[in-house]
Amino acid sequence: MSISDTIAAIATAISPQQGSVGIVRLSGDRAIAIAQQIFKAGGKQGWESHRILYGYVRNPSTSAIIDESLLLLMKAPRSFTREDVVEFHCHGGIMAVQQVLNLCLEQGARLAEAGEFSLRAFLNGRIDLTQAESINDLVGAKSAQAAQFAIASLRGKLAQSLKYLRGKCLNVLTEIEARIDFEDDLPPLDVEWIKAEFIAVSRESQQILATADRGELLRTGLKVAIVGRPNVGKSSLLNAWSRSDRAIVTDLPGTTRDVVDSQLVVGGIPIQVLDTAGIRETEDVVEKIGVERSRQAAKSADLVLMVIDASVGWSEKDAEIYETVCDRPVVLVINKIDLEGGMGEGFPDIPIVETVASQNQGIEDLEAAILKCIHQDAIAAADLDVAINQRQKACLLRVVQSLEHVQIAIADQLPLDFWTIDLRAAISAIGEITGEEVTESVLDQIFSRFCIGK
Repeated sequence: MSISDTIAAIATAISPQQGSVGIVRLSGDRAIAIAQQIFKAGGKQGWESHRILYGYVRNPSTSAIIDESLLLLMKAPRSFTREDVVEFHCHGGIMAVQQVLNLCLEQGARLAEAGEFSLRAFLNGRIDLTQAESINDLVGAKSAQAAQFAIASLRGKLAQSLKYLRGKCLNVLTEIEARIDFEDDLPPLDVEWIKAEFIAVSRESQQILATADRGELLRTGLKVAIVGRPNVGKSSLLNAWSRSDRAIVTDLPGTTRDVVDSQLVVGGIPIQVLDTAGIRETEDVVEKIGVERSRQAAKSADLVLMVIDASVGWSEKDAEIYETVCDRPVVLVINKIDLEGGMGEGFPDIPIVETVASQNQGIEDLEAAILKCIHQDAIAAADLDVAINQRQKACLLRVVQSLEHVQIAIADQLPLDFWTIDLRAAISAIGEITGEEVTESVLDQIFSRFCIGK
């Protein structure tokens, strides 16, 4: 991938009759020259950096006007990519922006690859790799909390902590290598100081590692399946929880024939809730398909809400259903507690929540039970407003392991050269997170997940 050419892409989501503005973005040495070929500014407006021009996009071959638009010019290095950047703010829809993009390509620009604008910002030193990844997290954020963590990383919160740890390791490495090269000219190495530095770096690395589970939840969310016998109130629970009428509710067993899903946010965690068909033996062909889909949804869920009818209590059928889902976290929801009946005994030893779904009662208790099941208390204990991803977690684990190996080498009184091997590995692992030491294949893997135009 070359960064010497000029790239172009549509930078906004485009669909018919949706969106009032569409943006076409250019970046590279010829961005301004290409823009001047196809954009005619009205009056005597000057092409000055960080100024918005008003005018028309025209086909230079036919002089046909393509669109009335605004042009934003940002000259290097005061731009996102630290290259000359031009943005055409066109009318939304498909045709206007597509025609403007085609004109840019005809004038010599190349269609940008996925994430290539952000990649250029990284390669040109505008952002580090943690900030680049946070851009993608911000675009894909499914909750306000996920967006806040992405903003914190985008502002350099994670990078600042990591560079501090890398600096500590580099200082120790410098001291060790100085003794290797000039042992006779320097005072003895302070081994206790080195041990203390390694302990501090490991402790802070562990604190950052503690945010990995939170990061995974924020990015991917949680899949929750509501299961149970017919007519126990599963659909009523979904409607009360989502504050909508997503599912049809009647007194007739077997009303829900397919899996109905709803997207919610609980404690900052995106949750996909699946309301499933009542599980029972049936001869109805359609209902039988729905029951099978219910079982599949339960198997793929991260958490199962098993609903029973309080007026009926725990039954043999409930026990059979529980046996099929007990291999994953389960919360027992005892619904319809306002009705007379026997709650009975024999409940499994799992979290229990009492609800009256038809009256929107017990929803807060249900959410609290879910957060407790996914260990939100432990996750929130990490006193950091960042949340690392799985790539960053893998690198940090290597940091901790490498430092442990150095401490073993110290305890075994091995030569100083052995200390530096694992210490360099720790420094390299931190550098992989921030991008100070990273391979082209890793960059390709990271930026391929971005959308084109970002």
